[in-house]
Amino acid sequence: MSKVNDFLTEAKVFFLATADGDQPKLRPLGAHLEMDGKVIFGVGDFKAVYRELCANPKVEIVALKSDNHWLRYTGRAVFETDPKYAEANLEALPRLRDIYNDKTGYKLMMFHLEDATAVDIPMMGEGENLL
Repeated sequence: MSKVNDFLTEAKVFFLATADGDQPKLRPLGAHLEMDGKVIFGVGDFKAVYRELCANPKVEIVALKSDNHWLRYTGRAVFETDPKYAEANLEALPRLRDIYNDKTGYKLMMFHLEDATAVDIPMMGEGENLL
């Protein structure tokens, strides 16, 4: 998982693809963390992306690095039940506490991918499996 985490860190911004019924949805993300052998992502419980992940947990994440390598990370989103993951994300990005707190009532829902594949693909050539 460290190779996936390192790739996402170097890319800085990556895109999460979900489905809203039969309509694909794509959005940029940047926050992630590696804990307990998993790469963990977070979304707000009040956002459409959370509802989409609950309805259909199949997702794909794509990132592009400056060396023109791109990552295709595909799997099934599984939400974490231990609050330590959300707390770790809030510690890493304290500005998120303005959004996710008792006053707003919004919760940061953390997930990782299971049944996943991750491929580092150069612009030209064969991809390398990272998992």
